[in-house]
Amino acid sequence: MTDFDQQLSRKNTNSVKWDGIVQTYHKEDLIPLWVADMDFMAPTPVIEALTNYSQQGIFGYSVTPDSLYEAIIAWENERYGYQLEKKDILFSPGVVPSIGVAIQAYTKPGDTVLIHDPVYHPFANMVKANGRIPSASPLHVVAGRFQMDLADMEARIKKDHIKLFILCNPHNPGGRVWEQEELLAVGRLCQKYGVIVVADEIHQDLVFAPHRHISFQTVAPDFADFSLTLTAATKTFNLAGIKHSMVYIKNPSLRKAFKDIQEMTEQATISTFGLLGTETAYRQGGEWLTELLAYLAENSRFTQEYLANHLPQVTMMAPEGTYLAWLDFSAFGLSDQQLQTKMIEEAGVVLNAGTIFGKQGTGHMRLNLACPKATLEAGLERIVKAFQE
Repeated sequence: MTDFDQQLSRKNTNSVKWDGIVQTYHKEDLIPLWVADMDFMAPTPVIEALTNYSQQGIFGYSVTPDSLYEAIIAWENERYGYQLEKKDILFSPGVVPSIGVAIQAYTKPGDTVLIHDPVYHPFANMVKANGRIPSASPLHVVAGRFQMDLADMEARIKKDHIKLFILCNPHNPGGRVWEQEELLAVGRLCQKYGVIVVADEIHQDLVFAPHRHISFQTVAPDFADFSLTLTAATKTFNLAGIKHSMVYIKNPSLRKAFKDIQEMTEQATISTFGLLGTETAYRQGGEWLTELLAYLAENSRFTQEYLANHLPQVTMMAPEGTYLAWLDFSAFGLSDQQLQTKMIEEAGVVLNAGTIFGKQGTGHMRLNLACPKATLEAGLERIVKAFQE
């Protein structure tokens, strides 16, 4: 059994989540519930594999072993019925770099790229950084969960001649796990207008029952013709620092276009720690993941109950997947700057400001549930005290 209650100090480890607070806010005593990594030890088999490799003391170039492909293929097939072949799998340092490659491969400077609002902020950042224009279709809250506006998406596709859509599945920051019918509808819409779908599925393994992850390419037999999947073991197993992700492309022409950009920018070379960490996690990390999901589900339940009892003005969109809670503070009538200042200066807690995820994020903040319950409870207590005064 993994002790997820263990409180480990991450200060002075060059942690963005912990040490980045001082650089950003110039304060030492803030509780970090922001950056999306976990305050938990990685699975023991992964730690042992990386330690054993380090002890041999030579860190030269590595080939990608067939055993890694086999581990990935087995993981995707056994858990999601996602059938892959070795030729379908490419590697990348991360999902965000892969988004950049996809934008360069499938669009031209000045083109418009479709995203949602709110959504993971590097989507818009990468579109802009590559000289393209983001078009953000708003998500609507229906019965406490996000819902896509297909009519708005279609209007944007037609108006701006959009040929690329970046889908977040499961969704960040809302934790929505898109269902079969929703994915089918948005897929048929994109197919109708010749829009390539880039599906960011890095949170695929972090889904709470009874919800289940459905990979976009498995929704219909022909969806692989116009889409690619981006995912990784790093989010699942708290291995972000090993810099390793996968890109699944079954369509040969889409795969060639992606590989051409990778070769031009040397983005296909992966570190040995990435190769080894991913394979070990997929082969030996299943039990750890089961325990993690139970712990995260309890943290989510606890947070929702705590806020309902102590600060009912704040509503929480309970995540169906991910370990990220979307909180609505709009009842307090604060500007986004006032909300952020109050959280930092009065509560002493760091959350992600909702506005970084899009205009729809105004009045909201994203809270990271992936920490020991004692840390979470301390943060919630501070928030309640600040907003009750």
